[in-house]
Amino acid sequence: MINRVVLTGRLTRDVDLRYTQGGAAVATFNLAVDRRFTNQQGEREADFVSCVIWRKPAENFANFFHKGSLVGIEGRIQTRNYENKQGQRVYVTEVIVENFSFLESKNSTGNGSYQNNWPQNNTSDPFANNAGDPIDITDDDLPF
Repeated sequence: MINRVVLTGRLTRDVDLRYTQGGAAVATFNLAVDRRFTNQQGEREADFVSCVIWRKPAENFANFFHKGSLVGIEGRIQTRNYENKQGQRVYVTEVIVENFSFLESKNSTGNGSYQNNWPQNNTSDPFANNAGDPIDITDDDLPF
């Protein structure tokens, strides 16, 4: 069986970092993930996915990401249940995050604009080296 989730979205609020009685860090957050289609008014709707991350990665996640941050996560879906104060059974489905990725620079405003700070090579030849000279590749260099 396969239980694998990969999502890209923006945090709807700051990460909530807490610690269990045993001292384990646990962070919770909601990720807004745009749907691929628009509604009848032409607006794009989003799903709001509850996510949980544990231990040292939880502390790192809480330190680097804030409301509006664009993030990629990878993990698994987990469903748990409990009985609330009114005696009703409550079911909660959430993504248990195992990996995450930065998808925008720290200087980004969180409004969807990404500004990379990598050096740009403006040559028209994608195989040219940094000086703009062509790279010498022979058939012996190719793996096929």
